[in-house]
Amino acid sequence: MVGADGTLALPWLEAPLRRALATQRGHALLVHGPPGVGQFELALTLAQAWLCEAAPPAVPPCGRCAACRLAQARSHPDLLVLLPEALREPLGWSPADDDGAAADEKGGKRKPSKEIRVDEVRRAIAFAQTSSARGRLKVVVLHPAERMNGVSANALLKTLEEPPGAARLVLSCAAPDALLPTLRSRCQAVLLPLPEPQVASRWLAERGVARPDVLLAAAGGQPQEALAWAGEGVDARQWLALPQQLRRGEVGALGAWPLPRVVDMLQKLCHDAMRLAAGAPPRYFPPESLPPAVPLPALSAWAKDLQRLARNAEHPWNAGLMVESLTQQARNVLSCPD
Repeated sequence: MVGADGTLALPWLEAPLRRALATQRGHALLVHGPPGVGQFELALTLAQAWLCEAAPPAVPPCGRCAACRLAQARSHPDLLVLLPEALREPLGWSPADDDGAAADEKGGKRKPSKEIRVDEVRRAIAFAQTSSARGRLKVVVLHPAERMNGVSANALLKTLEEPPGAARLVLSCAAPDALLPTLRSRCQAVLLPLPEPQVASRWLAERGVARPDVLLAAAGGQPQEALAWAGEGVDARQWLALPQQLRRGEVGALGAWPLPRVVDMLQKLCHDAMRLAAGAPPRYFPPESLPPAVPLPALSAWAKDLQRLARNAEHPWNAGLMVESLTQQARNVLSCPD
């Protein structure tokens, strides 16, 4: 969103925001792009811009009018943000008062859902059909759209086909192909690409990230992901040391990482080793940090093993034993003679 000082929280969103507002034709937008670049923040800023009461209209929104202050406080009566239960706390968005998020059918506690449920979508549809409290628009932000199951998506489809007169919807996601084709076809697409590395690195440096270029490359150019890694204690020195550490068969800091993060790192290392073996520049690690050329057949077999494991990385494995096993596998592959 835009703060009271008129600045965007993510500076690289200004150009996409202006393009979206200038080209917006329909009642529903689909903001999509790689994860970790601010789809949710762009969706919220679009909603704030539509609700902004500045005269003349401001682009970006002014950040100072009553509507902007209500949006910043997450209490605008004409804005509904629909998130899976499991994402509300991480994104700092309080749960709805009436959704029963913490109770199961028997009145006990249950694990927060990672899906956007059909009853929540129906509540959003009812919200969109009521009159605006401040006399402008009703806006529904739904994130991430790929977390809707088939029933939820079909419930939303009817509203996209026959929208209420004074309502707009913004769907944001990182995997548009996971949405129903009929749902995608009824939304105007807004692509949010990776930000320029210089802009993203400067943003990370302002937040105290040391050697931001290294962590930005490690996160695939996704600055929000790089910032999350830094907050979890992953630093540039650790990342640069990982290839040689694994070649020696040392677990090191990996023992404290969640298993999905370990698997993701190994896939990136395998990817870069394959690129190096094929004569292409690596993407996630600097060339000097990688071990000497490894035979492509060994790397290809390793990549297939990691892909199979990635599909089940959330399984309740014994994390310590699994990381030790993965470390030894990495050592065997990376030490393989050319």
